[in-house]
Amino acid sequence: MTGQTNKNGIRTDVGYKRIATEEAFITRELLDIYVKMLKEGSHDDPGFGSLWGFYATNLQAERPRIINERLQDIGERRIADMDAAGIDVAILSLTSPGVQILPRDLAIAQARLANDQLADAVRKYPDRFAGLVAVAPQAPEEAAKELERGIKELGFKGVIINSHTQGEYLSDQKFWPILEAAEACDAPIYLHPNTLPKGMVEPFIECGLDGAIFGFGVETSFHMLRIITSGALDRFPNLKFVLGHLGEALQYWMWRIDYMHEATVRSKRYESLKPLKKKPSDYLKENVWITTSGQQFEPAIKYAQEVLGKDRVMYAMDYPYQYVPQEVADLDNMDMSPEDLKAFYQTNAEKLFKL
Repeated sequence: MTGQTNKNGIRTDVGYKRIATEEAFITRELLDIYVKMLKEGSHDDPGFGSLWGFYATNLQAERPRIINERLQDIGERRIADMDAAGIDVAILSLTSPGVQILPRDLAIAQARLANDQLADAVRKYPDRFAGLVAVAPQAPEEAAKELERGIKELGFKGVIINSHTQGEYLSDQKFWPILEAAEACDAPIYLHPNTLPKGMVEPFIECGLDGAIFGFGVETSFHMLRIITSGALDRFPNLKFVLGHLGEALQYWMWRIDYMHEATVRSKRYESLKPLKKKPSDYLKENVWITTSGQQFEPAIKYAQEVLGKDRVMYAMDYPYQYVPQEVADLDNMDMSPEDLKAFYQTNAEKLFKL
């Protein structure tokens, strides 16, 4: 592919906008709370200690220092990085674990503050940024209200849930006011990874596989399957979920999940596993969209498009955790029609998030 390029050799005349759909930020206030929790040991979450003990306090090392700086910038530095990578629009969301690690009342206040700060940035750069609402699931009714405020008053395009909330999952009906509000607002729920909860994480930390290398995907795919098998999508059939990292690999498991779910329900082995109106794979095909955050691998992208549909696979960079402008040039050169590339980069995201 030849044509006009920027300083990094990325085409600037491709005929589509590049919309990055999973791009993280953090407020200074929340980062300070994380640092305080780590120093005082006022948390009971070894996964949080592993993740943020590295990114928040190990600032003499290059990677955490740069990540730390970039996470806090929702202004000119971020836009300069977007320009360098050829990204036209970034959909910003509060980084994991967001406020979900905090005590209830503090979480409510910090979610509101983060949303107000993000709304200010979107108003300042309306052509470059869009936002997802952060909520405090540990207070489901308040979370539903904040979700509605974020969508209806702040103009956000969906909601970010950083997976489990202190070991609890959206499959639990006590969280369903959040699902009800999301469906009523037609707001996609971006189910983003969190570190595994304390009952699961230690064997992963032991071998260095607790983070993005593997543990995140295990935890988030598990969460999505819990939601599906709980019957939540029968209760809220118009809910829309978004999974990053190419669907956390669930599309590769669909056939086996369908077979074993049907067999296990029929056996009545588990009280918690009840019949559903559809096969689990049907919910993945009808209620779930996926993004490529951190997974810029053409064969896997094409497989996801084949199995889930070309209208359900969207681009994401995973900034600032994975910022490699060359990946954009590589994806521009995928063996796809111009129409399919435009859907992948632009129109799928525009339709889902109402950009």
